[in-house]
Amino acid sequence: MTPMLPAIGPDGRSRTYNSVAVFRSSRPARFANAAPSITSRVTTHVQLAKHHQALTLAAQIAKAGAYLNEGTGPMRTKFAAGNWKMNGTIESLTELAGIAGNAPSDHIPEVLICPPATFISRAADAARGTALHIGGQDCHQNASGAHTGDISALMLRDAGATHVILGHSERRADHAESDVLICAKTQTGWDHGLIAIVCVGETDKQRDQGNTLDIIGGQLASSIPDGATDQNLIVAYEPVWAIGTGRTPTLDQIGEVHDYLRMRLEERFGSEIGQSLRILYGGSVKPSNAAEIFVVPNVDGALVGGASLKASDFGAIIAALSQA
Repeated sequence: MTPMLPAIGPDGRSRTYNSVAVFRSSRPARFANAAPSITSRVTTHVQLAKHHQALTLAAQIAKAGAYLNEGTGPMRTKFAAGNWKMNGTIESLTELAGIAGNAPSDHIPEVLICPPATFISRAADAARGTALHIGGQDCHQNASGAHTGDISALMLRDAGATHVILGHSERRADHAESDVLICAKTQTGWDHGLIAIVCVGETDKQRDQGNTLDIIGGQLASSIPDGATDQNLIVAYEPVWAIGTGRTPTLDQIGEVHDYLRMRLEERFGSEIGQSLRILYGGSVKPSNAAEIFVVPNVDGALVGGASLKASDFGAIIAALSQA
């Protein structure tokens, strides 16, 4: 018999584990986008530390089976996304076939590859009949028009894509993409049936200055349109200083940010939607560190770069996520 948690009330509306219900009663109403005072910043970090400790304990309880209680809230399906960036040719479809073979047929976890736009259609054809999803790495904010070199959400959908990555730090840096532009792209993606993976993350300078949560909170608020649901949005946290560098944040650093993102999503979209949205971690995820990252509370999967180019490496990450 599955054990019941104390926080599960007769109305069945307590979320996932008791620590979440406890945290709701004590968390601040809203984290301001403006730079907070020293007092408010300390208060924020103390509350997040308590929240993270409570969620860690709750995750251990969940492993024992309490998480599976009827009425305890949404079960978020784990998600492994591979971003091939500007890498690969048609010959890479051999690796894609291997990745498709590693994608569980029950879609637990779900697996996505976002190849270069030049062979999205070929990749979608190769993945047909498997559990592998194919996505794009960006789309224009307009549905069509005189935009030389760009690709529209409609074109991605027509080529067989189901998802699109938006707001990746490399797009923000290399193409000066603003939160407002990313928000417009996300809305366009939704309008054409694409699930948007919206990325947020801080630079090493912003982290060293203690501004991580302020930066991420602002990006989250301004890059996502109203109307988000678990059917059209996935959020990805990618510390810019960890992407492709081999550096990885500590588990406590990852947990702090993911807990904060969960709280902000609940505040804006309500507890039900906020709890159902998946939050991925991205930044030098590889087979050697995936398992330990995936046990961090509120980490629902990964957005993987270089390690997704080889079926053997990405397959190991998928396996680690399956066991998390």
